[in-house]
Amino acid sequence: MISKKKKLVVIDSNSVVYRAFHALPPLTTKNGDLINAVYGFLLVFLKALNYFQPDYIVATFDLPGPTFRHQKFKDYKIKRPPVPAGIKEQLPKVKEVLSFFNVPIFEKQGFEADDVIATIVHQASEKIKDVEIIILSGDSDSFCLINHQTKVYFLKKGVKEIILYDENKIKERYQLSPQQLIDFKALKGDPSDNVPGVAGIGEKTALKLIKDFGSLEDLYSAIEKKEKMQLNEKLLEKLKKNKEQVFFSKSLIQLEKNVPVDFILKNYFWQEFDQEKAIEILKKYEFNSLIEKITGIMSKAETKTEIKTKTLF
Repeated sequence: MISKKKKLVVIDSNSVVYRAFHALPPLTTKNGDLINAVYGFLLVFLKALNYFQPDYIVATFDLPGPTFRHQKFKDYKIKRPPVPAGIKEQLPKVKEVLSFFNVPIFEKQGFEADDVIATIVHQASEKIKDVEIIILSGDSDSFCLINHQTKVYFLKKGVKEIILYDENKIKERYQLSPQQLIDFKALKGDPSDNVPGVAGIGEKTALKLIKDFGSLEDLYSAIEKKEKMQLNEKLLEKLKKNKEQVFFSKSLIQLEKNVPVDFILKNYFWQEFDQEKAIEILKKYEFNSLIEKITGIMSKAETKTEIKTKTLF
């Protein structure tokens, strides 16, 4: 059942573009422009609009160049392959499409899109208690932001299999709270980002440790106090030896919630977008089959009571 709360959709654009690019064949326009990632992005975008009927929408992007995490750890993400040229050339097209849908873009040099998302979520949820936030993403890093106000509309596979994660869904999958996922990853490491963790501690052991002790802080407090613990000596020695590295890993995994971005929710009232402009950009990229989806979404939006919020913050 769709909530009656005001809804804010925050798009993790790079992750959705990446999923779309790899899920769809290399579609091109008559002029030979590659547009498979743009098309896949739009499929997911329009599906989210139709399902959530949001009041507000913003999109975030990564910017090229190092982030503050690279400054802390020079080998951060060093094993990641280069972004395919096919994705790079389509990112400006995705931004163009979003501009025609009147969706503002947030990005900040030195930070990842995940940090920008965390900042927007933090500001919105702190200042407005009756807003429901939906993060549209193909990256599970956003799971740690889930709370009673925030959910993640997650691309599990390709652009068709999408799951809505809330606190209960996270508990069902990991047996942990969303916030505990940070400590869990810090222990086991995150190979995709080249975050080290503790050598020899895998998912099963890391999961049990966080379930049993609640957090890294409580785990190491118990170790330092020499409390009676059901840990074998080999594991205990690994934890002691790697304490500094574990907390360093946690500092890399934690999302920054104070990125200097100017976010004022009332400025991003989505229902003010121009339907004719949206259709114009769809025709430009020969997405004629999506035009019907636009008109369907707009007809739903028009049935909603349009309440302009005076001053949210």
